[in-house]
Amino acid sequence: MTTRVLGVAALAMGWCVTSVALGAHDDKVAQFAREVSGKGWIAYASRGESGTWDLFLMRPDGSARRNITGTPDCEEGGPRFSPDGKKLLYRCYAKGTTIHHDLWGFQGNLMIAEPDGSKPVQVGGDREFPWASWSPDGKQIACLTQKGIQIVDLETKKVVRELPRQGIYQQLFWSPDGQWFCGVANARMMWTVVRMHAQTGALNIVHEFQSCTPDWFHDSQHLIFPCRAAGQKGYGFTQLYLSDGDGREMKLIYGEDGFHIYGGALSPDDKYVLFTRCPQDGGGSEKSGAPICVMRTADAPAVAGPSPALRQAHPEAKDAPVLQLVDGWEPCWTYAEIGAQK
Repeated sequence: MTTRVLGVAALAMGWCVTSVALGAHDDKVAQFAREVSGKGWIAYASRGESGTWDLFLMRPDGSARRNITGTPDCEEGGPRFSPDGKKLLYRCYAKGTTIHHDLWGFQGNLMIAEPDGSKPVQVGGDREFPWASWSPDGKQIACLTQKGIQIVDLETKKVVRELPRQGIYQQLFWSPDGQWFCGVANARMMWTVVRMHAQTGALNIVHEFQSCTPDWFHDSQHLIFPCRAAGQKGYGFTQLYLSDGDGREMKLIYGEDGFHIYGGALSPDDKYVLFTRCPQDGGGSEKSGAPICVMRTADAPAVAGPSPALRQAHPEAKDAPVLQLVDGWEPCWTYAEIGAQK
């Protein structure tokens, strides 16, 4: 298997195009880039010119990239568009903070801004409203605290409801239909992806053993998450999977020996997958991130490179075009149109 990179014209647009298919034609992957080029915006954290973490926007083909915070006196990360794409939630850290790939939702201040990064407002103090995630209507946030899962009204900043956290200790996200939470929990063992009913608190295991950082498909019935599957030699590498919420059907999305696949997220119509391709475990937040990649959901399961053991485990894996964009961390996607900063 080979990695193919288009020429100067592609690089000038801000992306290099890779394919997991041997002898794949450049026009196949270039066509994919054209397919996604106008489909909204990706927000992500990356190192700015000053060396601090800033927030950026880019088109899904990597073009029109711009820094939307540009704050040399602090660090920003963890962007998340509101469901309607009209606001951007993120966390702001003191300059020089090492953003921990497992604890970043507990660090720093919660911020909410316009989707282009303008008019930022600090919500609460340092380490308040941890792991904040949007409600479906954007009027509330769910926060993961030591006391439990707290539902906070954004207008009043008051806790309006609370649930036991049931062992969940990171990466809390509210489903688009409002019926569920997902997160990483101690449930029989550490590093278990779970689903919790948002009203009753009833919890079920989606997948245990070295699984983390889940997020929702927009149908609210399926989850996307990285997993370091059992049976690999040595420490093993991390692949990206999907599962139904009951945890009964788990399928590979993308994997590649030599890389840890994190940052799994989806386009608003679930037709495209975002992820980061990390040569080292952890997601890259402690350093400078890792290449952000885009592929079609319909092209899953996909395996890149020789990856003999992975291909043996997933003989149905396809060859898929993958756009490899700039280095970043925790990307998210909206189809809402975003103008220039005012």
